[in-house]
Amino acid sequence: MKKPKLRELGEAIRALIKGPYTTKFPKKPSVPAPNFRGIIKYDVERCIGCGACVEVCPANARAIEDDIKRKVRKVIHYQEKCIYCGQCVTYCTTQQGIKHTQEYDLAKLENKDFENIIEKELVFCEMCGVVVAPKAQLLWIAHKLGELAYANPTLYLTLHAELDTIKTGTDTKTDTAELPYRSQHQRILCVDCRRKAYLNEIWGY
Repeated sequence: MKKPKLRELGEAIRALIKGPYTTKFPKKPSVPAPNFRGIIKYDVERCIGCGACVEVCPANARAIEDDIKRKVRKVIHYQEKCIYCGQCVTYCTTQQGIKHTQEYDLAKLENKDFENIIEKELVFCEMCGVVVAPKAQLLWIAHKLGELAYANPTLYLTLHAELDTIKTGTDTKTDTAELPYRSQHQRILCVDCRRKAYLNEIWGY
């Protein structure tokens, strides 16, 4: 009979003293590493609904849906499609809107409730009514730019409307001929309507 190897003998002695090497999962959940890429969750307060995470997701595990009637944008994460590559976390515009958690248990009894959804209020063009951007995104840009935000009427009007220092409207039927000179500039506009306002002022188009 061959004698046991020293390594195997050492492992046997350690098992007798310290107990089995295997973990006690699921009775006692394992503690993941600090950099573990667990379930991804949005930070409702810090996400601005810009959709950058949707653009960089290689697995199409993200989507944005604009609910015009409710005036909100839904940012959706389909956890069952996610490959946990971390692209959305890396390229988040605010670097705080979405994070990996330490949660790793993805098992469910039914194929539902895998969606992770947040909603952000939308801002619309006051001339044509199309979606400009989520309000949170415009406010984040305005705060990021500081005083430079006053070079863009859409930014500072959204900011002051949030501060309740001005009132903005969405009347798209106003006769531009009755408005004061350059008043069209002082409205929340999409890029197309902003261009038309400038051309109308300069060339009368």
